[in-house]
Amino acid sequence: MKASIYSIFAIILMASSCQQKENQKPYSSMEAPSAKKIPKELTIHDDTRIDNYFWMRLSDEQKNAETPDEQTQDVLDYLNAENDYLSKAMAHTDSLQDKLYNEIVGRIKKDDQSVPVNDNGYSYYTRFEKGGDYALYCRKKLEKGAIEEIMLNGPEMAKGYSYYGFGGRSVSPDNKMLAFGIDTISRRQYTLYFKNLETGELLADKLSNTGGSATWANDGKTVFYTTKDPQTLRQNKIVKHIIGTNQSEDVVVYEEKDDTFRCGVGKTKSDAYLVIGSFQTLSTEFRFLDANAPNGEWKVIQPREKNLEYTIDHFEDHFYIRTNKDAKNFKLVKTPVDKTEKENWVDVIPHREDVYFQSMDLFKKYLVTEERKEGLRTIRVIKWDGSDDYYIEFNDPAYFTTTTSNLDFNTDTLRYRYSSLTTPNSTYEYNMAEKRQLLLKQTEVVDRTFAIENYTSERLFAIATDGTKIPVSIVYKKGVEKNGKNPLLLYAYGSYGNSQEPRFSSTRLSLLDRGFVYAIAHIRGGQEMGRDWYENGKLLKKKNTFTDFVDVGKFLVDEKFTNNNHLYAYGGSAGGLLMGAILNMEPDMWNGVIAAVPFVDVVSTMLDETIPLTTFEFDEWGNPKNKEYYDYMKSYSPYDNVEAKDYPNILITTGYWDSQVQYWEPAKWIAKLRELKTDDNLLVMDCNMETGHGGASGRFERYKRLALTYAFMFDLEGITE
Repeated sequence: MKASIYSIFAIILMASSCQQKENQKPYSSMEAPSAKKIPKELTIHDDTRIDNYFWMRLSDEQKNAETPDEQTQDVLDYLNAENDYLSKAMAHTDSLQDKLYNEIVGRIKKDDQSVPVNDNGYSYYTRFEKGGDYALYCRKKLEKGAIEEIMLNGPEMAKGYSYYGFGGRSVSPDNKMLAFGIDTISRRQYTLYFKNLETGELLADKLSNTGGSATWANDGKTVFYTTKDPQTLRQNKIVKHIIGTNQSEDVVVYEEKDDTFRCGVGKTKSDAYLVIGSFQTLSTEFRFLDANAPNGEWKVIQPREKNLEYTIDHFEDHFYIRTNKDAKNFKLVKTPVDKTEKENWVDVIPHREDVYFQSMDLFKKYLVTEERKEGLRTIRVIKWDGSDDYYIEFNDPAYFTTTTSNLDFNTDTLRYRYSSLTTPNSTYEYNMAEKRQLLLKQTEVVDRTFAIENYTSERLFAIATDGTKIPVSIVYKKGVEKNGKNPLLLYAYGSYGNSQEPRFSSTRLSLLDRGFVYAIAHIRGGQEMGRDWYENGKLLKKKNTFTDFVDVGKFLVDEKFTNNNHLYAYGGSAGGLLMGAILNMEPDMWNGVIAAVPFVDVVSTMLDETIPLTTFEFDEWGNPKNKEYYDYMKSYSPYDNVEAKDYPNILITTGYWDSQVQYWEPAKWIAKLRELKTDDNLLVMDCNMETGHGGASGRFERYKRLALTYAFMFDLEGITE
């Protein structure tokens, strides 16, 4: 009898041991990177923060030096150690990542071409050749039998570069010259080049440290462009260049000296005026100049005022102005070209409390506006003579639409794009007189199993803690049951008034086809529900953004779409700040969180005016030199609020050359998380050593990181195929 009992006990022990091995996480035996600690005291407002990882910050000079100094080498060693740990910890998913990558790029038509846009006697388009990671930028004359001209051959130009980013492209009024911008570092500091389209010759003109685009005066030889502060990368000067001269001879026609503003240059749709715009979060100012007189004097439309925003376009004898003057949700006014100050503005479309006026497009017979009603974009067509006024109808519960490439004044045809969570991006031409539309192109999904009717989208409203109704856009494959067991990925952004649109994504099919539900939380900080939606999600109300996201997550659990063991969160840049905040606030809610290029060291970054983007974002986050903003910012800053507690599985991504959210923010954050977290969940970071904020420049290369992101979640769900 004893032998029998011992045998049973041994079997139980063996079974238990086997179960432990099965449950053991692949990375459990690996040693995670450990960053050295060099305490640095940061004191302001009689408050001292200790930053043990401040040493990770490198200057541009250090990063660009041929031979790294000791500090640079320490940083590189740490970043490479994190990349190595990621590679080993996720090695068991390598085949899954390969499958996902091939699956994602396999849905993309390899020899695709854009819908041509007609302008000034030519038809312009981009196209891809099979196997090409970069586009060919082409045009044809608008005549029968016209031969294709390849203006820029992306695949040839990008050879030998690990990163090759195209900026703007603009053709001179006489159709003979092309100006284009190129960035080979990924810091959005472009060099402008000029090409003779008749001979194919690349001109000697070469303009460095620019914003990436050029605007032509009507003489065809004068261009205007922006240059950047070399340290902060703020676009601070508008410069005039004459073709055939050196950059050293260029003339600064405008300098934006207020470091909370940045500037840009463009042209009205009528081609009659050149326009310089100065932009701040809560204020704008525009200057104009006759495009036929590039050496003339620039005139201000309306001098800048705090909390006064406006944008302009031109039609006949008036400027048409979208503005928030006495109009929280913006309105449309017009003013004579020779009387542009606000005292002369006359309402064309008055302010409405329930409609957010988004933009306008001017035609000879029609005024077309984009408006947002109940969180969804609409397109309105108004005949100038008042004989017709209507909205184009759309049927999906959640969708995205916008007018696009309407360069011709004298036409009845409007071109617009449409997409929904289930409908691929579609380009339409709409006859505004006959109210008929023609589908020009719908992005092809190269997948014989794909059909729009296989997927379902919904638009629901979650109730926030303060009673606010938060729109939620949801998509899933038909057949998914609301049983509380589905994996669900919740995405949001929630900053700068940027509204997150419910668009189609062929890459997302890899989630949906494996049973995932995908949801977008249209949280405060965007402008989906009007200007108040933005105002209530920034500055001293920023925490509404975070609590809204948490409340949407709880709503989706309550509605049986998922449960907390299968709930995932994703956000990037300012949305990465959101991820850091919800990790500190509600770490138990999520099985996994993906923070892409995350803005997490909020206080230190906003205190440092030498960092790109800082100065003209005070109206978004607040200036921490003011104690009230400092205290509030510190209370939610992800890096400053990491604690000794359990966190969920986390994947962080960044780029060494990122100029918007510097690499050291996520690097410091992961080091502090490793130091303090008390769980054994997966914590990894992918730092691309060759790219910046936007990731890889190639058409397909960027999807390798997406495959990693999906594999991260699938692995946690036990999905191996």
